[in-house]
Amino acid sequence: MEFRGTTICAVKRGGMTAIAGDGQVTMSESVIMKGNAVKVKRIYGDKVVIGYAGTVSDAFTLSEKFEAMLQKYSGNLMRAAVELAELWRMDKVARKLEALMIAADQTSMFIISGTGEVIEPENGICAIGSGGNYALAAARALASATQLDAKEIATRALKIASEICIYTNDHITVETV
Repeated sequence: MEFRGTTICAVKRGGMTAIAGDGQVTMSESVIMKGNAVKVKRIYGDKVVIGYAGTVSDAFTLSEKFEAMLQKYSGNLMRAAVELAELWRMDKVARKLEALMIAADQTSMFIISGTGEVIEPENGICAIGSGGNYALAAARALASATQLDAKEIATRALKIASEICIYTNDHITVETV
């Protein structure tokens, strides 16, 4: 049985970056196993925030590997992201991990995938996971039509996604840098 299903949305605006994640853990495609999981966390001495989507154990493994890369490269987010993506793609065990991650510090934000991509999002907004496209559309609309800050946009985008995506709930955790 695989545990999956989440939505993560990140917004950079006005000198703040917020990453928001829902709390739903879904087993297979029919059972909600947990509604208050935390999939967004602060790492590297609270200087970096990550949010992850995908298989739960794989996401935990990736977050641990990413934090080790941050330690190795003295907090250089881009270098740690590139090295993690390379490790993820090349390592026989890591290559089988099914997850995506958004990582941000005060100056940068990246989506890191298991196929080796490190993507800096356009316009400082990105989202991943089962409800990612819904959250992305909502965040872009809110950013273009309001003066809300990054945290409020990310939170509202997740709320909107939770009303559309059956794998996303409205138990939202938000971290900012």
